[in-house]
Amino acid sequence: MKDTPLTARHIALGAKMAEFAGYNMPISYSSITDEHRAVRQAVGVFDVSHMGEFIVRGKDAVRFLQSATSNDVSKLKPGQVQYSCLPNKKGGIVDDLLVYRLDDAPEMTVAGEQSFMLVVNASNEIKDWRWLKRLSKGFEVKMQNISAKTGLIAVQGPKAVAALQKLTDLDLGIIEYYHFKRGRFAGCNNVIVSATGYTGSGGFEIYAKNKDIAKIWDKVFKNADKWGMKPCGLGARDTLRLEMGYCLYGNDIDDKTSPLEAGLGWITKLNKAEDFPSKERFKKQKAEGVKRRLVGFVVDDRRVPRHGYAIESQRGAAIGVVSSGTHSPTLDKPIGTGYVKTKYAEPGTKIKIVVGGKKLEAVVTKVPFVEPNV
Repeated sequence: MKDTPLTARHIALGAKMAEFAGYNMPISYSSITDEHRAVRQAVGVFDVSHMGEFIVRGKDAVRFLQSATSNDVSKLKPGQVQYSCLPNKKGGIVDDLLVYRLDDAPEMTVAGEQSFMLVVNASNEIKDWRWLKRLSKGFEVKMQNISAKTGLIAVQGPKAVAALQKLTDLDLGIIEYYHFKRGRFAGCNNVIVSATGYTGSGGFEIYAKNKDIAKIWDKVFKNADKWGMKPCGLGARDTLRLEMGYCLYGNDIDDKTSPLEAGLGWITKLNKAEDFPSKERFKKQKAEGVKRRLVGFVVDDRRVPRHGYAIESQRGAAIGVVSSGTHSPTLDKPIGTGYVKTKYAEPGTKIKIVVGGKKLEAVVTKVPFVEPNV
């Protein structure tokens, strides 16, 4: 099991630790509910250094990424970020990822080249790297896996700008959603401050060298009490992302899930000129309609739905399966997502979640479950 550059700090803070994606990661420090509310109301800080980061550069970088990812990379300008996925050749998803256009950084740019950073899920780092290397054949691109030397923290919440502004000369207030700046932060050079996040409460993700990320963590927490700042673990990260209806790879999407089934048609650009894996399959799905859809639902009970639980119609017919579930601290009730046959995907549809010998009443609802604040 691997450590992140911040593992010793988590242990010193008394975090409950567990293995996740091969890393020793904090699950919670105080409680998941306390940490969740800190992010919604003030500011919370997550160690996400386990994520994978790849650099792609070269004169064919755009063409290569257009042929590998579902979204339209050609639309990105320097300083912009894009959510996308890597489709496989069987209509599924290798991974979902973020694509950063890095060309505004002189040290990353060579004449005639385009430069990008891809941020991928920790559990898929090696798989993604091998997949992209195979797809890169025939393109004039250079790839570098910088995951092992890159630290990453997410500072999330409505007070994030105020809590961080004195640590940098960058004007954090003008960084738009899905944009980033590069500069000096907490006394460290060449830091990327990105307004992306995975919580729906605003804030930033901060990328730095491993040797710098602990220093940044310490300076971020220097005036923690003033801002109501708390360290947060993966437990709160999951409840926060599920309230937003954000997909989690391995639960809501995987190598057998179509992005159109998962509600990710908006990142699947079927009209771009370049071919990408399964493009024709997805065109056919869009024309004919998918047979199942990922939906959100609210449970009329105190029991929490879990990944893999069966979903039934009101008449008892098997119609789908739960992909994610939790107790929502904001709504104070169980919520979940799952795949159901398309005829049952309309908001307001009553369904049943099978929990052992009991069937819980639930209703399909629109996502996000709570309003985002970004």
